Amino acid sequence: MVMSSIILGFESTAHTFGVSVVSDGSVLSNESATYTTESGGMIPYEVADHHESKWQSVLGEAFDEAGVEPGEVDAVAFSQGPGIGHTLRVGATVAKSVATRLDVGLVPVNHCVAHLEVGRLLSQCQDPVLLYVSGANTQVIAYKAGRYRVFGETLDMGVGNLLDSVAREFGYGFPGGPALERAAKNSETLVDIPYSVKGMDVSLGGLFTKVKRLYHNEGVASEDLAFSVQETVFAMMTEVAERAMAHTEKDDVVLGGGVACNERLQGMVESMAANRGGTAGWPDDEFLVDNAAMIALTGELLHGAGKIIDVSEAVIKPGQRTDDVEVVYRD
Repeated sequence: MVMSSIILGFESTAHTFGVSVVSDGSVLSNESATYTTESGGMIPYEVADHHESKWQSVLGEAFDEAGVEPGEVDAVAFSQGPGIGHTLRVGATVAKSVATRLDVGLVPVNHCVAHLEVGRLLSQCQDPVLLYVSGANTQVIAYKAGRYRVFGETLDMGVGNLLDSVAREFGYGFPGGPALERAAKNSETLVDIPYSVKGMDVSLGGLFTKVKRLYHNEGVASEDLAFSVQETVFAMMTEVAERAMAHTEKDDVVLGGGVACNERLQGMVESMAANRGGTAGWPDDEFLVDNAAMIALTGELLHGAGKIIDVSEAVIKPGQRTDDVEVVYRD
């Protein structure tokens, strides 16, 4: 009889400190505390201070919700990278401390791969093209020969950082994506801004420069610009995802990352996939934004494949790429 493992996962790559308990592919708890501001963006040391002040309460909530005792945990998974060094260090330090106290092994998890795996697992799409759109990351990815291969990506800024930066110009606060989505619903005016697709890569820097100029120098309404940014940027994302589907001859596409919560992006990608005779999928918003369940679920896959390290080997990798990681649990 095969006994199920219980995995404790920590997420701390950016503004969210999360803790999750999973077992046998089921999420028993997924708790978090998220840093927000009324204006401006993230200051790394302030976000790290936030995480240091919240980790104990979030950990307690995760155990309470899961109905699991600490002594039942078989391994501790943590976000190794990519991410903000200050915040990654908080999560890794907590994970090492907990693993040492419980005398269990550590499982290092790539944050980007975790976004992909939670989308693949919860959408029931076994081998899709993955459109990963989050703060610093914008990539079109598919699995091939033991790794997730990046077929296209942003050449400058991630789509989430773009949305946050635009929202900051408008005084909307952080995170900016949801605020822009709300503002865009108040307009149907499409302003001409740069549409820059280069093969399966995209460029967003010129668009941001143009939006700033239109808002500050020409007085274009923020609602019109929010609508135009969504329509233009998400059309670019959809185009490169479709090109990747054609290139890889895959029928399905899965969305991952916090920006994938946007209903307009979901609608565009769903329509594109349907027109190709394929399907589009994504998990609930809880698992699209940064969350510890995706770390714990991916950690469970890695743990099952024997990918366990000693506390002394646990280091953070702020610049780690999606395609740096060997995917040992897939054929």
